[in-house]
Amino acid sequence: KKKKKKQRTMPKDSKKEASSAAAPAAAATSAAVPATAAKTAPTVADVFETLEYGPAPESPAVANAWLEDHAREFGHFVDNKWYKPADRKYYETIEPATGNKLAKTIQGTQEDVDYAVASARKAQQAWGALSGHARARYLYSIARHVQKHHRLLAIIESMDNGKPIRETRDCDIPVVARHFYHYAGWAQLMDEEMRGWKPCGVVGGIVAWNFPLMLLVWKVAPALAMGNTIVMKPATYTRLSALLFAEICAEAGLPPGVFNVITGGGAMGSMLAGHPDVDKVGFTGSTQVGQLLRRLTAGSGKKISLELGGKSPVIVFDDADLDSAVEGVVDAIWFNQGQVCSAGSRLLVQSTVHDRVVKKIKERMKTLRVGTSLDKCVDMGAVVDPSQKKTIEDYVEAARKEGGEIYQECACIPSEGLYYPPTLVTNVSTTSTIVQEEVFGPVLAVVRFRTPKEAIALANNTRFGLGSSVWTENLSLALEVAMSIKAGAVWVNGHNMFDAAAGFGGYRESGFGRDGGKEGLFEYVKPSWQARAKPVLKDSDDKAFGKCTPHRPNNPDQGHPMSAPSSTLGPAVDRTYKLYIGGKQVRPDAPYCVSVLGADGSVLAQVPEGNRKDVRNAVESALGAWGGWAKRAAHNRAQIVYYMAENLELRRDEFANLITSMTGGSKEAGLKEVDASVARLFHWGAYADKYGGNVQETTLYGATVKVNESVGPIGIACPDNYPLLGFVSLLAPAVVRSNTVVIVPSEKMPLPALALYQVLETSDLPAGVINIITGNRDHITKYLVEHQNIEAVWYFGSAEGSRFVEAASAENLKRTWVNYGEDRDFFDNAQGQGEEFLYHATECKNIWMPMGSIFAN
Repeated sequence: KKKKKKQRTMPKDSKKEASSAAAPAAAATSAAVPATAAKTAPTVADVFETLEYGPAPESPAVANAWLEDHAREFGHFVDNKWYKPADRKYYETIEPATGNKLAKTIQGTQEDVDYAVASARKAQQAWGALSGHARARYLYSIARHVQKHHRLLAIIESMDNGKPIRETRDCDIPVVARHFYHYAGWAQLMDEEMRGWKPCGVVGGIVAWNFPLMLLVWKVAPALAMGNTIVMKPATYTRLSALLFAEICAEAGLPPGVFNVITGGGAMGSMLAGHPDVDKVGFTGSTQVGQLLRRLTAGSGKKISLELGGKSPVIVFDDADLDSAVEGVVDAIWFNQGQVCSAGSRLLVQSTVHDRVVKKIKERMKTLRVGTSLDKCVDMGAVVDPSQKKTIEDYVEAARKEGGEIYQECACIPSEGLYYPPTLVTNVSTTSTIVQEEVFGPVLAVVRFRTPKEAIALANNTRFGLGSSVWTENLSLALEVAMSIKAGAVWVNGHNMFDAAAGFGGYRESGFGRDGGKEGLFEYVKPSWQARAKPVLKDSDDKAFGKCTPHRPNNPDQGHPMSAPSSTLGPAVDRTYKLYIGGKQVRPDAPYCVSVLGADGSVLAQVPEGNRKDVRNAVESALGAWGGWAKRAAHNRAQIVYYMAENLELRRDEFANLITSMTGGSKEAGLKEVDASVARLFHWGAYADKYGGNVQETTLYGATVKVNESVGPIGIACPDNYPLLGFVSLLAPAVVRSNTVVIVPSEKMPLPALALYQVLETSDLPAGVINIITGNRDHITKYLVEHQNIEAVWYFGSAEGSRFVEAASAENLKRTWVNYGEDRDFFDNAQGQGEEFLYHATECKNIWMPMGSIFAN
């Protein structure tokens, strides 16, 4: 029977399209009387007749009792104690659903950050020295205590954030406990599974307000498991669950100083990230703040991971179960009021079913219930803050002005408070603001497509790359589309599924690094041989970085004569070295060259001096080759790398002589470097088909497949020493893992790299996979890191160059790997071919594929 709509239902006017719809705020206000309006209570018979949902409130008594235990006033939690320094300001936490004041929390200062970091530093040595088993016991205890306080945590989270209690109770808190159980296991297995790695040290964690506790735990659990200590700063709006959790950790027996919580405004996050005694920064939040933190930490030697915004596509094909797809859309965009970084805010629907899907979504919207967060029967709660509601309203109004048709509907919504109705926007283009920008609210934009290729192109037409879902009954189609989408998580016939055993994180401006799974451990460790880099930087001007004056003819008075004649006939026939771009030897854009000096100061040869246009051409070539190279069978890539090793060994003496002439070392030393380079090619050739991924053991009834994808075109700047081995050691892992490269060889000793392109030409390497540009390393690096189609930059040069690369990468948040001006021994296998090379050469994607056609689970 149809549900009778009483006072709490939205008026029929709100069902009209944008041409006659009121403004978003008006639509929300006109949506009938408040949910609390007085009315006669229905009898049981009435309920069976109408099937109407009544309120099912969760009691806030236990949460209020905890708040009263602290007189509704909180300081920092450091060293397992409350820390309330005098003369500090306080921030009032407001319950979004009611507007009631919940508590006051302290506004920290730089002095408070120093105190908390010092506490974490003091505790780290003992915590890191514990056995993996001992740390596992602590994490297991935390998981148990979280479960004991499950209800209290869920209620505090709902009251503090505004999200429905059923989400915190059934999703957020179970995921929190699951993470500690999972990472207790990794702590136990660290010695075996993470051999060759050690903890970073002190971690500074900064998290967003949309999943206050869950996001915090995503960083705390792996950090503690690997032997780090941590100082966490929760979001300004949502501090209470972090402080409650800190008390629970102390109750669970966690040693003082291992986990600390400090509260304050946005500037406090920068204080924490910039603190010289913080070794690693983990951030979840907006792309804009992520860019700020990337620039702030540039050149400091700190490790950083960023989980940022998204504009995730939901792709519905015409063979999908449309009713299931519509329910998936509800979970994708209206879960947590759309305040989810992986929210499916772009709906791509195949043209043949577009109108049917839109009609079904509109019908489903009529049954969605918006109300107070502690009502167990609501689908959506309140938006976190008035400023966030205003942002959502502005985006919807902009969509209206750009020609979008706005549809807003739900079964009930309070007339006052921070509530915003589910919103559907149609008649938009791929360039519409509402399609391109992250709204972070319950707003869904619909775009149609015709073919799978067009769907993939539309899905990837974004600056982001966090999540995506594919809806089809065709498994072959689902997998091919999932593999083609550039996103860190792809769900098949589902959306927003999370588990501790599968990493979550993004590509492009959605950030880098992963939370969850074994892949999440690598964010909190560093190679065992490596000390924390703390470079001393010279004063430098970013605008002047990489500027150079072209070389001129050699002045004999400066002691750089050309090599002696090779015979009585006169000088040797001049050999003109060229750049190697697109599988061909090409002349540089500007006809400049630079002299390469031998160990005795004589000029051995002259090589091209690359510039911005050469970088442009090389990146274009690498980008064009990437798609085909990434689709090649791993066995084929391995055979090409083995062939390179074979051809290099055939010219062993020639390359050894080249190395000797530049380094001044012995012939034996030159041969040693050539032999090590051949072995290094074999090593990475072996990994071509042995690092593709694995099946993750998540709680999903189905298969969660981790795929180690290629990063894309990578720019590599090689160190000056190890002219052949350094070049090969950086080139080979990138290429075998399906990346294409633009590589700058040793600036002082480039000849082995240029001689190597003849090896490449005879090794069946496809054109464009490897592109070599010689010249001033910093000059070429500047244009590589600023190029929007370079997905990562590896730089092995000066400390100042490392700082520039990290700072400039913030523009589009490309991944970086730099040496901070410190040398690396490429002969040492730990330093020259460790697992960190694979980490930097791959992107981790998790594809979730549920089952259920035969057995129910």
